[in-house]
Amino acid sequence: MNIKLVALDMDGTLLNSKKEKPAEFIPWVEKHPEIKVVIASGRQYYTLEKDFMEIRDKLTFIAENGGLVFEKGEVIFKDEMDKQDVLNCIDLIEKVPYATAVVCGAKSAYVTEPDEEIRYNVEMYYERKTIVKDLREAVKNDAIVKVAVYFKKEKAEESMKYFENVGKNLSTVLSGASWIDIANKTEGKGNAVKAICEKYSIAREEAMAFGDYLNDMSLLESCGESYCMKNGHPTLKSLAKYVTEKTNDENGVMEVLKNL
Repeated sequence: MNIKLVALDMDGTLLNSKKEKPAEFIPWVEKHPEIKVVIASGRQYYTLEKDFMEIRDKLTFIAENGGLVFEKGEVIFKDEMDKQDVLNCIDLIEKVPYATAVVCGAKSAYVTEPDEEIRYNVEMYYERKTIVKDLREAVKNDAIVKVAVYFKKEKAEESMKYFENVGKNLSTVLSGASWIDIANKTEGKGNAVKAICEKYSIAREEAMAFGDYLNDMSLLESCGESYCMKNGHPTLKSLAKYVTEKTNDENGVMEVLKNL
């Protein structure tokens, strides 16, 4: 295989259960400058940047599930939501049990005064965050690319029913036991990978992707070589070309990359 791009989800894929990246990953990136390595995450860019600061300029970052793409600290692609769509999402989320909205923009993430549990979970994924009295005011002053919804008691999957009619321009994706992501229908990790491949004249057959959850479906579909993690969601396993022999806690991604 002549692989020119490798796109990697973070949680449940590259990272282990302790949110640690494999010790071999950074040396592998440095050893393979001919391969464009893409970190493709639902996380905020500023969190990803912090996690990979020592090799930041050697990576491309897909943040917010495809809403933003950064290279060397600069935005090279974004899929901004219509502001009225964002306001409608906020109205809806305020009526859903156990739900808290996190409005994700290019400058920052925005959340109303969180309790200890919500603060902990927001800080895990959003390095740059702003606590506001009114989310609607924040919408006016930033390019919003995603509305994340945090659910207490891991109620995300059973709460998908509330978002069936979220809007004709929007899609809702289950991204974990406690998280749902709402964004433009055009937005997705796969769409962002396609934009990167087009920019650098990389064919689909020359791209490889790894993921573990339902928000990685478009990511895997965008690449000719696709892997679902052994620990991944059954639906994603059925979609992927391959399933890794090892889990994220067993460095399943690195086992594949070392054998490229």
